[in-house]
Amino acid sequence: MDNKNNFKPYIPAERVTPEITVTAIIMGVLLSVIFGAANAYLGLRVGMTVSASIPAAVIAMGVIRVIMRKNSILESNMVQTIGSAGESLAAGAIFTMPALYLWAKEGVMEKPSLITITIIALIGGLLGVFFMIPLRNALIVREHNTLPYPEGQACAEVMLAGEEGGSNASTVFAGMGFAALFKFIIDGLKVIPGEITLNIKKLYPSAIGTQIYPAVMSVGYICGPRISSFMFAGGVLSWMVLIPIIVLFGANIVMYPSAGATIGEIFAADGAAGIWSSYIRYIGAGALAAGGIISLIKSLPLIVRTFKDAIKAMSIKGEASTLRTDKDINMAFVIGMIALLTIIVWLVPAVPVSPLGAVIVVVFGFFFATVSSRMVGIVGSSNNPVSGMAIATLLISTLILKFTGTTGADGMKAAIAIGSIICIIAAIAGDTSQDLKTGFLLGATPWKQQIGEVIGVVAAAFAIGATLNLLDSAWGFGGEEIAAPQATLMKMVIEGIMGGKLPWGLILIGVFIAVIVEILRLPVLPVAIGIYLPVQLNACIMVGGIIRFFMDKIKNEKRREVAVNKGILFSSGMIAGEGLVGIILAILAVVGVSDKIDLSALVSKLSPLASGISGIVFFAVIIAVFLAFCFSAKKTDKKD
Repeated sequence: MDNKNNFKPYIPAERVTPEITVTAIIMGVLLSVIFGAANAYLGLRVGMTVSASIPAAVIAMGVIRVIMRKNSILESNMVQTIGSAGESLAAGAIFTMPALYLWAKEGVMEKPSLITITIIALIGGLLGVFFMIPLRNALIVREHNTLPYPEGQACAEVMLAGEEGGSNASTVFAGMGFAALFKFIIDGLKVIPGEITLNIKKLYPSAIGTQIYPAVMSVGYICGPRISSFMFAGGVLSWMVLIPIIVLFGANIVMYPSAGATIGEIFAADGAAGIWSSYIRYIGAGALAAGGIISLIKSLPLIVRTFKDAIKAMSIKGEASTLRTDKDINMAFVIGMIALLTIIVWLVPAVPVSPLGAVIVVVFGFFFATVSSRMVGIVGSSNNPVSGMAIATLLISTLILKFTGTTGADGMKAAIAIGSIICIIAAIAGDTSQDLKTGFLLGATPWKQQIGEVIGVVAAAFAIGATLNLLDSAWGFGGEEIAAPQATLMKMVIEGIMGGKLPWGLILIGVFIAVIVEILRLPVLPVAIGIYLPVQLNACIMVGGIIRFFMDKIKNEKRREVAVNKGILFSSGMIAGEGLVGIILAILAVVGVSDKIDLSALVSKLSPLASGISGIVFFAVIIAVFLAFCFSAKKTDKKD
């Protein structure tokens, strides 16, 4: 049944209100760049990004309705549409493209230019939007009652909240300011340690501890106790089980030549962190790769059904609708743009892909755009297996490139370019679907929203290249500050196929750990990410999950809803605030100012115990402020 005959949007089709205005474009572009940069920084640190759709909707509603005194819900929706594109493009880019910088560091190839990164991101983003446009009627309209699109509906509810929009926007801004201040104190002034670690070498060859960053804790709060606990379990497995086993049974062994020293020598010099860097990362990479492939295999029935249903629905001939709410961008223009972008993929030197590679991009791109658009409608954007799709694409494309003679640095560069474009296509197609669902509920004009998506993608594409170059110049990918776990995994996959120089024994251990986790019917990817990342980071995420657990236990339903939602918005603000300060600190590091504000020498005389206590106190203050903010929301609600 065609649901468009039954559903009536908030703004009727016959009513025309402002949508794509100068105000909406400026605000949307700013949010696209801000959330894109912030999520790039976050994802490169923890291997996960968070959806920016809801905070973008909150800020848009707060600014337009409350500050500007404009009653224009579709204009607010346009801001959210443009603004959320930055986060999705960043997610697709950071999972793959830092591999190019890692190879440059190793001398395999030259460092990618800003033009190369920008063009790859732009092509992937635009293809993601244009591939989704023909699917809108099939997935958003005809399956309105079947596919809930959770983030899309949540954004619509935020827009419809009306008077609550200003309060919610202030919550996001408060979180931004709070986390920005704490991030600057920890990593700018460096008067408080960002990590508390207890080394237990003598008793047990391992270490345990936690980071104290607001944004990392916020990831745990937003993901919830279940996902946080799985990540923490992965960290406990790697740091409290695997590392001790490796040290206790292999102290005099050089497991593989590139390690450069015996296990005992590495542990004596660098402790558990040295074993993690030399060995556990490969086990985690194997678990991540297996987890991505497993998630993709489990989704195959849904993938096949989705693709068949979407193609069938697109082929249905019906009367052309004249309603404002039914009009997409002209299909001839969409097809022409897809053809043009395919040619650009082939011909532009900045994208090192052959005609065969361009065909792979188009075929896999449309397939995974369809899959992503359908899957986010069921499980939400946060659970969309984008990295699994990228791994599958990399495996196939790298094999094809190798068998056709494109090997070495050129083959590796081509493989990561193809993987990057596909990963961005999947991420943007999912985001576009959520935004179009919000617009469908509110009564937005589809073609205007689609133009908004294009504007957001263009803005974010130009920003992501500068962000990656800045972060690489400041700290370098693959280090303690920005580990880039997903991109490191993609790099390992390509190297393993092209050169065969990986310690496959360690990687296979990770693969079979993932298989065991799947047999136990636990979510593989969160556990695999936990294995890969340092336990201190996982512990901080777990703290956020524990806070969320207790917030979810509030008995009064209305108070619980208000407090939990305030916490989510405050957490979103903290992620954005810390990410932005991270970018600012990177700029200061590049221009040589960071050393001048570094006050760590003043506190270096403190004993390790005193330094650890100061970190614990600081972390307790962060938790206390967060809880006080959420519970003050409860009290306010009670008064109302």
